[in-house]
Amino acid sequence: MKPELSRRDFLAMAGGAALALPTATLLASGSETAPKPTSDGTTRPFQPPGSPGYRPVITPNGLTLPWKMVDGVKVFHLVAEPVLHEFAPGLVANCWGYNGRVHGPTIEAVEGDRVRIYVTNRLEAPTTVHWHGVLLPSGMDGVGGVSQKAIQPGETYKYEFTLRQHGTLMYHSHHDEMTQMQLGMMGLLIIHPKNPKAPPPDRDYAIMLSEWKIEVGAKRPDPNEMTDFNVFTMNGRSFPGTQALVARKGERVRIRIGNLSTMSHHAIHLHGYYFKVVATDGGEIPESGQWPETTVHMPTGSTRTIEFVADEPGDWVMHCHMLHHVMTQMGHQFGNLIGINTEGLNKKIRPLVPGYMTMGETGMGDMGDMGMTVPPNSLPMVGGPGQYDYITMGGMFTILKVRDELPADGSEPGWYQSPAGTLALPAPEEDLRRDGIALVAATAKLEARGQRVEICDPAALVKNDGPRQATARVKVAIQ
Repeated sequence: MKPELSRRDFLAMAGGAALALPTATLLASGSETAPKPTSDGTTRPFQPPGSPGYRPVITPNGLTLPWKMVDGVKVFHLVAEPVLHEFAPGLVANCWGYNGRVHGPTIEAVEGDRVRIYVTNRLEAPTTVHWHGVLLPSGMDGVGGVSQKAIQPGETYKYEFTLRQHGTLMYHSHHDEMTQMQLGMMGLLIIHPKNPKAPPPDRDYAIMLSEWKIEVGAKRPDPNEMTDFNVFTMNGRSFPGTQALVARKGERVRIRIGNLSTMSHHAIHLHGYYFKVVATDGGEIPESGQWPETTVHMPTGSTRTIEFVADEPGDWVMHCHMLHHVMTQMGHQFGNLIGINTEGLNKKIRPLVPGYMTMGETGMGDMGDMGMTVPPNSLPMVGGPGQYDYITMGGMFTILKVRDELPADGSEPGWYQSPAGTLALPAPEEDLRRDGIALVAATAKLEARGQRVEICDPAALVKNDGPRQATARVKVAIQ
């Protein structure tokens, strides 16, 4: 049995992590030059999961905020600053975050710790930090105008309080929230129990969900959007930019999920397993109140913690089951042409848009790998290449990789190779005959005659200097 970690061991192992002060130059407004992270202490966890002792929380595509002990107080330093952030290969935007990250680095501490968190404002606007769900004195709650003055550009404020609870919580700006949170100012705050009731899990992951509106070709999210979001992320990344979760067969896996999306709830579904929801941001759920699930509902402003045993090897996807949340920018641009024969339409459009090919007559599944040019700094509507075919999901989507053995160097394993007899393949004719399966001819497509269709050519979306992007559209009446 793996030994449990005492608070003393926890402090001893992590206490040497130095707190680096900010030194990088700020990203100028509208600049395309990525700033260097302001803290070289935003490091990966101190020990790999599964090793004896401390089980750090792993934030895929993210980092853990360092700390140091000063006279018995655990000291952290957050720096609010502009960040040039990559959502996925092909899409980079000027955001706001903490310590060079979007989202901000994960903060870890232990119930009973006295914490001191310095917040330096390197934005051009005032800000504050709210400790979402944390039990603390009112004056430390971080609400601008209510519990404190806003932190002006160039100022550094100090928050200090004793952690009186444990659980998965969050932090975010609470000044001009619509702007600052929609630009990325949020992160996870994880408080480990002082006296855990059970051994730590073998794998402990943390994921923050969020949503964005980034016009095709734009270089900054639109913080004024309230309904029409088109980029959905896990830890600030959209598939295929999301980092996989990994586990060895038989390990107990914990996934902490927080949702600070502006408006949307999310239904996070894990393939291949059922799990139990063991905690919320309000605390642990007694075992008598847990039941097996395959999908967990994530209200905005909340956290849920799920656990399961990884007993089935394979590549298992985890994604939001609100299906527009697994599409990205270009998937929100088109009308409904399903079932329409568009050959005549294409002939009319091509003289106006050379090489034009109507997309969507059989749905969205083939749009990612059709090879059509997309505008600079934008994403196709779905997915990325997979082992067998193009993966027709994107956005809020990642993969859990469970293996009998994992690479010794800690690298991510490749695609799972299914044993013989366990992979879906084309049905042999003899099997169809044996089982009495009669094949039915495909349904003919509808003709698009007598309809007026408005077409948006994604390759013709052009950049302008305003906050919105010009869209080239052609209206054609099909005779």
